[in-house]
Amino acid sequence: MRTIVFAAAAVATLASAGAAFAQMPAPADLIKQWDKDGDGAVSKAEWTAAGRQAERFDLIDANKDGKITAEELEKAMAAMRQRQGG
Repeated sequence: MRTIVFAAAAVATLASAGAAFAQMPAPADLIKQWDKDGDGAVSKAEWTAAGRQAERFDLIDANKDGKITAEELEKAMAAMRQRQGG
């Protein structure tokens, strides 16, 4: 019985994680939302103003130009989905 309960809980957890990814806005939409100066990219100041962790900015800014583009955010989100098994 414990095994069935554990398995059901694991399936529910994985299903909710998949649903969360499915409901996430597109990277381009997030960039538009966070891009307050209208340059088409998100600076570290804009990133943190949107409530994001400063440390994560550096992980996503692949070319280290101090801005995150929709393409960089898409690649980071795809990598996260892959790590999560989705």
